[in-house]
Amino acid sequence: QVQLVESGGGLVQAGASLRLSCAASGSASSTWNMAWFRQVPGKQRTFVGAINRNGSFTYYTDSVKGRFTVSRDNTKSMVYLQMNSLKPEDTAVYYCAADVVRLLISAGKSDYRYWGQGTQVTVSP
Repeated sequence: QVQLVESGGGLVQAGASLRLSCAASGSASSTWNMAWFRQVPGKQRTFVGAINRNGSFTYYTDSVKGRFTVSRDNTKSMVYLQMNSLKPEDTAVYYCAADVVRLLISAGKSDYRYWGQGTQVTVSP
């Protein structure tokens, strides 16, 4: 049984930082590629960033490059999203996702089989 549980969301002012955490259950979690997506009400869930299974490669959507960092600690089965210089347009529910199949990381929502319940991030102007 795969479970992903996000935490760390909250309300911050523009320019602030937040770190989201995703706890992954499952003995093989260190073999999964992991990603973060976000969703605004009434809009599609969109890709934020991803990390490969050993943490040696990351990939980001253009709007967060240089501000957000995805990392992981496989000894703790944790994945993180460090968000710096937050902007009001970063306001969304953030989801952690696991791809248990592919070797290469993907930005495609349909490639991720398992999802967390989401954590709200709100950035005020």
